[in-house]
Amino acid sequence: MHAAAMPSAAGPTPSLSATLPSALPATSAAEVPAHFSSFLAFDFGTKRTGVATGNRLLQSAKPLASIQAVGDARLQQVAQRIAEWQPDALVVGVPFHPDGAAHENTRLARKFARQLQGRFGLPVFEVDERYSTTEALASGAKDADAASACIILEQFLRGLA
Repeated sequence: MHAAAMPSAAGPTPSLSATLPSALPATSAAEVPAHFSSFLAFDFGTKRTGVATGNRLLQSAKPLASIQAVGDARLQQVAQRIAEWQPDALVVGVPFHPDGAAHENTRLARKFARQLQGRFGLPVFEVDERYSTTEALASGAKDADAASACIILEQFLRGLA
């Protein structure tokens, strides 16, 4: 897979290209190259961004402290996490309405995914993140954004062949 492509590892969402005319090329998580074993995942938010790390072998993820910054400051903290964890690829949760329709945060999360791919040159996979924050809050997570990123990454890892 070419690093410039930003595949989507969406869950039960109808075709993302049908949902959003400007959607990125869709591909299944099963098409992630087998040599990609470590990942950093992000639950993008306008004020905070949850972060988790995980690996393909264990199919598990671990939440990291959320990034409490915006703009370039957010991207600087992402750069620090990438330098520390050395992931093979990145995963970004993309929110949708319960019926699968896109909204403003869908656009913003996808913009963030494009920024990550452009700045860091790593493959970026998108995951439908509907209900991840609700699940994180229901589990009693102290850092719901990081817990949500963990849920997003575990969902992605379960889809890998």
